[in-house]
Amino acid sequence: MTTESRLFDLFNEIGIIAQLSGTMFERVMPDGMTLAQFTVLNHFVRLGGEKSPAQLASAFQVTRGTMTSTLQKLEAKRLIEMNPDPDDARGKRVKITDMGRRMRERCIEAIGPSLSQLVGEFKGIGFETLIEPLREIRTRLDSARNENG
Repeated sequence: MTTESRLFDLFNEIGIIAQLSGTMFERVMPDGMTLAQFTVLNHFVRLGGEKSPAQLASAFQVTRGTMTSTLQKLEAKRLIEMNPDPDDARGKRVKITDMGRRMRERCIEAIGPSLSQLVGEFKGIGFETLIEPLREIRTRLDSARNENG
């Protein structure tokens, strides 16, 4: 089997895992939260700061319309704030609220039992050893995306 086909197998498995875990996560999220909404909150907690809707759309590789819809739902729940951009009268700046940070934590707590059960079913797999290689793959893909526009 070629290196390319083995890499395809790896990314195929990652994609399937992402879909299955996303569905598992959405089933337990509180207050009608969606995975898309959670990932925006998680992005802000991980990276901090304020972002424009266009920057968020680019980071998540979705259309501006899709991101705007997600942001409107988060704003209605008071999980983010959208304020005028002081440098661009037509633009907005988005930031997470304290309520948004708490919701992110509630979502993570909600998935905890499901993750514990899953890990318990796979004795002997060193999940901790997978984190760094997967983080490296993500970092390289993120860099390639940024370089290619």
